[in-house]
Amino acid sequence: MSDILNYIKEIEDILNRNLTEKEMKKLMDAYELAEKSHEGQMRDSGEPFFEHPKAVSKILANFKMDIDTLAAGLLHDVVEDCDVPIEKIKSKFGEDVAKIVDGVTKISNLKLNERLNKKDMKSIEKIETIRKMLMAMSSDLRVIIVKLSDRLHNMRTLNFVPRKKQLIKSQETLRIYAPIAHRLGIHKIKAELENLSFYYLYPDTYTDLENKIKNKLSDREESIEEYKKYIKKELEKHKIKAKVVGRSKHLYSIWEKMIRKGKPFEEIYDFIALRVITENANQCYATLGIIHSIWPPIPGRIKDYIATPKFNGYRSLHTTVITNRGEPLEIQIRDIEMHEEAEFGLAAHWAYKQGVSPKKIKFLNNLMELHKDIAQSAFDMNDIENSLESSEIFVFTPRGEIIHLPKGATPIDFAYAIHTDVGNHFAGAKINGKIVPMTYKIQNGEIIEIIINRNFQGPSIDWLKYAKSPRTRTKIKKYYRQKNEKNLIDKGKNKFRELAKKINLSMEEMLEYLNEDTFYLKYNIKNEEDLYIKIALEDVSIKNIRKIFEPSEDKKIINPRNSQKIKKPSVIIDGVDGVESYFAKCCLPVPGDEIIGIISKRGIGIHRINCKNIRGIQEEKKVDVHWSNEETTSFNAVLNIDIFEKNTMNKVRSVIKEEKGYIEKFEIIKHGEVISTKLRIKVINIEHLIRITNKIMEINGVYTVRRA
Repeated sequence: MSDILNYIKEIEDILNRNLTEKEMKKLMDAYELAEKSHEGQMRDSGEPFFEHPKAVSKILANFKMDIDTLAAGLLHDVVEDCDVPIEKIKSKFGEDVAKIVDGVTKISNLKLNERLNKKDMKSIEKIETIRKMLMAMSSDLRVIIVKLSDRLHNMRTLNFVPRKKQLIKSQETLRIYAPIAHRLGIHKIKAELENLSFYYLYPDTYTDLENKIKNKLSDREESIEEYKKYIKKELEKHKIKAKVVGRSKHLYSIWEKMIRKGKPFEEIYDFIALRVITENANQCYATLGIIHSIWPPIPGRIKDYIATPKFNGYRSLHTTVITNRGEPLEIQIRDIEMHEEAEFGLAAHWAYKQGVSPKKIKFLNNLMELHKDIAQSAFDMNDIENSLESSEIFVFTPRGEIIHLPKGATPIDFAYAIHTDVGNHFAGAKINGKIVPMTYKIQNGEIIEIIINRNFQGPSIDWLKYAKSPRTRTKIKKYYRQKNEKNLIDKGKNKFRELAKKINLSMEEMLEYLNEDTFYLKYNIKNEEDLYIKIALEDVSIKNIRKIFEPSEDKKIINPRNSQKIKKPSVIIDGVDGVESYFAKCCLPVPGDEIIGIISKRGIGIHRINCKNIRGIQEEKKVDVHWSNEETTSFNAVLNIDIFEKNTMNKVRSVIKEEKGYIEKFEIIKHGEVISTKLRIKVINIEHLIRITNKIMEINGVYTVRRA
């Protein structure tokens, strides 16, 4: 009991307030359920697994999240790792907590296997995970804030995992999680994720840069203190209360700048900045004037992000001056509210509080819509990374409203950013009073007026050539698809038929092979007609389809007629084939899973690498194993599926049968409104299992699907 009371005291200290009786009960109940559910589970560090969700909830408290989010932080792994039904979470903690936990679980569930042997499958699986993450963000931002906090704690304890896993997790964090934190405006998480990833990817470079910065800071300590005192003294003369602090930029941002500009550290002068935090926005502008009266600003280095906030809601005044010592000094000026938002993210700080201004609500809605568009339109890692990291510009409507657009945007992007209806009836654009063509690339700060024609029939497919924003492209395709579905199917089918003739295969054979391959999964294709539409809209390239069936230098032509023979995966243990082993029933590995051997009384047990039963196992009991290819039949896998109606099981059975899977055993346990089912199915490999799982997830009436 003392542990739980200490936890509550810590949370109150972090939040800087006392919890109400209702809040305290909810957190204590969540604590007890999570601790009991994770009992016996260990982390790689050797500590009890429950320490992880407890740490995640404290991170969330630091970001001043609501009690529902803190409770979800404690419970975020119990559905996935401990088979606690989501309905139990809902009945005990309410709909909001269940929604957040379910959202985090769905993101995790897509990672049926952390890393696959086939590079293409690995990439596809990550795309599916990120799509799910972005879709979750588009409905409730708290889901991704819990996920980011989960990743942050995992990165903080990454020193306990093998080097290979450190590299993979760090690259993933740098490419996906840090940009998402940036997009949400959560600088604290972004900076720490980047620094930790930098440390594990390039430890020597990190240490070298850290030492150089320490030396440089000690050299400049005297001058920084002098600047701080001088600014504070001048502000006091004008009766402005402010906090003045000196800080070094985070290591990764300095290193990234060195790489981008091709300069050594000695030539980077703005790695130290002063920050002035005032009481209100008016004092920010007054402070800027006072600083410019002390030291001259460098032309072109004054940025007003208060009047024109960044796309993620960031607000501050930035200026770079030349001091009396002749050195450049960057200064950021913001008020207390702006500082809170910059550190913790406008989304995290404001999304679930009362009295939110309409401007902030609009920002959140736009952000959530953008994530939804990226999730629906991205087909590979480059698409996703480019969308998350794209540079942005701001422009104005004739009424002075600020609109954020991706760099290189055209008038059609602006029209759809205003409203879908405006984009659909776009007839032209004026920039700074002059008519411009649709191909015109909009520049920062321009005033744009859209000319609309209500009699216009709607966008042409040719408009896609001029659309830079994924959001614009999605809207054009959606409209065109709705109005021209039959024509698109015919057009795509004709292109597919022509290809079939050229490579001397029937359309049926090609379709069957593509469906069995990872192709449908990669391009988010639902059925045959969807494939034809995507071909017509050029979401799927005929050239890419042709490459699958045509020979290359390192592989023979793929002919579905010759690919019926199934290979049997067995395992090679410590480089030796034929060693006595068995597949663990607790996690049921299938070919394609990353596996590990564990020495037991029965022999060598083959487990999935992420099996919860082997957490904290002694290193001397672990054996290196990997799959080999010999002819065989199939493997067992268990899926937990939550459905709303019993009849939905008939659809699930049909899907498994269509996908050439076989249900060996199933049981149904009803939990309130949701029916939980457990299916043991036979599959050939991980690709087969992923394909079946994704097909089941598309069934109307299926709530969740997760691998046991």
